Amino acid sequence: MPIGPAVQRRSERGVGGGLAMTPDQLLQGFRDGRWMPLRGAEALPQQLLPPGPGVLVSSGGSSGGRRVCLQPLDHLDQSAAATAHWLQGIGLDPGEVLICNPLPMHHVSGLMPWWRSRSWGAPQLVLEPRWLKQPQWLIESCQAQPGWGQRPALLSLVPTQLGRLLADPGGIDWLKGFSVIWVGGAALPRVMADQAREVGIRLAPCYSATETAAMVAALPPERFLQGDDSCGAPLMDVELRLAADGALEVKTDRLATACWRPEQPQQLQSLSDASGWWRSGDRAALETDLRILGRLDGAVISGGETVFPEQLEARLLASELPLEAVLLLGIPDADWGERLVGLVRSSASDIVERLQDVTQSWPAAERPQRWLFCPELAASEAGKWQRSRWQAWLQSQESGLPPEPDG
Repeated sequence: MPIGPAVQRRSERGVGGGLAMTPDQLLQGFRDGRWMPLRGAEALPQQLLPPGPGVLVSSGGSSGGRRVCLQPLDHLDQSAAATAHWLQGIGLDPGEVLICNPLPMHHVSGLMPWWRSRSWGAPQLVLEPRWLKQPQWLIESCQAQPGWGQRPALLSLVPTQLGRLLADPGGIDWLKGFSVIWVGGAALPRVMADQAREVGIRLAPCYSATETAAMVAALPPERFLQGDDSCGAPLMDVELRLAADGALEVKTDRLATACWRPEQPQQLQSLSDASGWWRSGDRAALETDLRILGRLDGAVISGGETVFPEQLEARLLASELPLEAVLLLGIPDADWGERLVGLVRSSASDIVERLQDVTQSWPAAERPQRWLFCPELAASEAGKWQRSRWQAWLQSQESGLPPEPDG
């Protein structure tokens, strides 16, 4: 795709959400054949890079291990084309939509809406993240935009953002105006899914990764509204399979050409095996459609049982408890191997006692050994849990020492 003038400019805060880099500077770098680092990817030594152009994107899973992925420019084009094909399959013309983007552009989930708008010739509306915290302000800001409401609108959210909007009647009304709302980055809690279905919000749960230049699979909104709780079928340029241990493996021509890790600073590494398959960190079920069961690196082996904390967290969030955030972590135990400890953020002063009551009947391997109140508990801005960070916080509580700065 020729790199011409942007359809609609990104706001002046820049591509990196903190980097002094504008979209025009990013595009100029592509024209010059360079690799352009987004925030968090600057440390990769330039002498290791192959010929460009492309983008360097920092990626980190729930285990906390970080790496920088090399995505050539044509991979962004391929990803945009696959998403356009998916939209056409549900009856939408990609060139006639409005793309709304509240996600930071130094993550692939925020970068790709901008690139799709360029690829499709569709306008993009940048939504400041602070707007989503005040739905009335959000509604007024959107309604003030020229052409608002005249095109089918698309939106990408992480569950944390979705939850804030669903908690406000104004937020619900705003969400109901979208033709497609892709939700990814973390598991969609059942309580959110049920609430969205009840009021007719057109969610499209999806699975995406930095390593694959965003979207791998997505569920059409009509099927979501009918009760389907999967992530849908793979996109046109993606193959999926399961490893022997249940790990999801992906094969696509837009897999990052290499990655770089700070602990091995003098070399690039391949992401795929000899046959081109990339092993994700997620355990999945795969028939026609994709279902994500939990992070393999977050699994806890307790008393010989494999426990996936995300599933238990979703069960608690679906309860009637006044939970703002909950995270279950495994700690070593001489008898059990590992036992669960729960961190919780809530406005209810008796939340720990109520959680103990609710989980009392759970199987022993799934029942948290104890609960800790954590006022600062929150997922990352991309909606992912940085479990290593909160493991360090938990250890600091037990040792009485402050946690080391999170890198």
